[in-house]
Amino acid sequence: MDSGKRGDEAVVTRWTPSTVHPDMWVDPDDDPRETEAEAADERGTLLECLRHFRLTIEMKCAGLDTGQMARRSVPPSTMSMLGLVRHMAEDERHFRRMAGEDSPRIYRTPEDRDGDWNGAVAHPAVVEEAWRRWRAESEATDRFIAGFPDLGTRTGEGPLREILVAQITEYARHCGHADLLRERIDGRVGQ
Repeated sequence: MDSGKRGDEAVVTRWTPSTVHPDMWVDPDDDPRETEAEAADERGTLLECLRHFRLTIEMKCAGLDTGQMARRSVPPSTMSMLGLVRHMAEDERHFRRMAGEDSPRIYRTPEDRDGDWNGAVAHPAVVEEAWRRWRAESEATDRFIAGFPDLGTRTGEGPLREILVAQITEYARHCGHADLLRERIDGRVGQ
């Protein structure tokens, strides 16, 4: 994801806006989530689903400035697009802990269990750091999964396939939240 600047506010850009449907992020033929490749097996299917939902989160945030990224949904909720990115970085980090790495939580603390949401404030450095962390944690997750040829391998939390499905489910749920957040911010309903 590229980060540009609009005044002093970070703006996420990556895709050319749709010319066919103004409320969409990209023209349907240019949607990076859609590929011609067919998944040959369970691993390929699950990893493709994970890739799809990660790209969806990026697309839903595309073009938002710092203030829009941090805009809360509906009081008293602390949910925001920025909070979603931070929350998903925390969820991705879970795989590092499963790998046995010393990986304390990024945003959450015993004093603030919702630090991923509460700390999502309108500051360019906070937005840039959230994207950097999310990308790093996603890459670490991919490396962890690549180390297991069999998704039936049991971890301390159960078979890896079940944990991967839970991660995909978490992304899918939050992509639905991102739809509503983005529509509230600028009316875009996306794709």
